Amino acid sequence: MGTNNSFKTRILDYVFIILGCAIGAFATTAVLIPNGLTSGGLTGIVRIIQFFVDVDFSLCYYGGACIILIVVVIALGIKEAQKVFLVTLLYPAIVLIFERIDFQLLEEKDLILAAIFCGVLSGACSGIVFWRGYAFCGTESIAKILKTKLMPQVDISKILLVIDGLIIIGSAVVYGKNIALYALVTQFIISKMVDFILYGMETKIVQLNIITDKTAELTNFVMHELNRGVSSHKIVGEYTGQVRNELTVLCSPRESILIKRKLAELDKNAFVTVLHTDTVWGEGKGFSKIDN
Repeated sequence: MGTNNSFKTRILDYVFIILGCAIGAFATTAVLIPNGLTSGGLTGIVRIIQFFVDVDFSLCYYGGACIILIVVVIALGIKEAQKVFLVTLLYPAIVLIFERIDFQLLEEKDLILAAIFCGVLSGACSGIVFWRGYAFCGTESIAKILKTKLMPQVDISKILLVIDGLIIIGSAVVYGKNIALYALVTQFIISKMVDFILYGMETKIVQLNIITDKTAELTNFVMHELNRGVSSHKIVGEYTGQVRNELTVLCSPRESILIKRKLAELDKNAFVTVLHTDTVWGEGKGFSKIDN
């Protein structure tokens, strides 16, 4: 039974990876290239190379991805390379097919629309690939290598931001400042689309960390009127040295307002930290089950 489920999951992975790569290939060949745009990542590097060398995007991308893949194997090992191997082979092949179709989404050149649609489609591509547990062999891999080998103290997202920033600056030098600014718009939309694909369909949750003298009354309200769980732990105020209980509640944004109103009645001196959480996986009202 377990083997059968694993086989079905693998088949679904392949179906969604092909779909995601097809969406990304369409974004590149039908929107980005015909409108003379670029973006960050390996796509941006290839677009800069294309300015100087007359070469198909798919072939140049494939060569760049393979070089990065080899570096990943050497620097991080086979296990890390396995995460990007499938997409490294599949994405450029699908781009090659779309290049031969030679279709343009927009009837006439419109840089604003092209930047928006390219961001939406490319973000959907990346989101689907990430959702199935795979990744592209691009600047993310370079950032991971730099963090592992040279800058372990620096957050990988900051390294990636610098790399993509340098690529977009290079695009400004080659294609002009306007094209680089459109690339920033595309990159921003891509990041938002990835978040939407991964978390957007799930219930938004906030985490409340509450310090109050009315812990019993508030706990009773949350557990019996809102039907939410409450956890607590001891904290020490370093200024006063006083030991107090801090309550932690995971709830919907609407319920957080109800808790705020209740606290206003119970203890106007309460201290609350509100943390916005993309989603919560586990048992509980409004939470996504961890096996979905």
